[in-house]
Amino acid sequence: MAGWMMAAWLAAGVAAAQTPPAGFENLFNGKDFSGWAGDIANYEVKDGSIVCRKGKGGVIFFNRQVADFVARVDYKLPPAGNNGLAIRYPGKGTASVDGMCEIQILDDDHPKYAKLDPRQFNGSSYGLIAAKRGFHKPVGEWNTMEVTAKGTTLKVSLNGTMILDGDVRGVKSFMRKEAPKGLFSPKGYFGFCGHTDPVEFRNVFLKEIR
Repeated sequence: MAGWMMAAWLAAGVAAAQTPPAGFENLFNGKDFSGWAGDIANYEVKDGSIVCRKGKGGVIFFNRQVADFVARVDYKLPPAGNNGLAIRYPGKGTASVDGMCEIQILDDDHPKYAKLDPRQFNGSSYGLIAAKRGFHKPVGEWNTMEVTAKGTTLKVSLNGTMILDGDVRGVKSFMRKEAPKGLFSPKGYFGFCGHTDPVEFRNVFLKEIR
């Protein structure tokens, strides 16, 4: 892209599409929901990003099931923003109940979340394994999260720091009193779990572990 075109692109607030890292594929073309399914009407594509419509929610997912994988995505939170990454989602229901899990994406510094269970904070495997806190950027800035799901193990890296490294087989106490139905599912869909807030996503990359 010519320099003047790049400058105009960035001045308009549009995120320039990145080339996926070696071995990764780009799941989102920056223009529309080609290849995606689920509650599409509750999301929009804006300035090259996927945005959950304010007051809307539900799960959207890339329409191909995967088993073991590494997913990398940039996200930006509004104040008190709440969303999540659906891991091995079955295509219906909610990721934290029906899939393997939901990796929480949350402005957990906001006062409204002061009394959450530690397993609900940003980067945690929702209701299962708590993540380390203090590594996300201020609200309104882009963060990069990388999630590795291999067998029953999960790793979450946030802005280059490992904040979760655990095995769901070792979880004996569940916040919701019982395990997610798909906790040990060998494969499923990857996607986003909207919770009424305009959380933004871009550079949605995935690498299958064969």
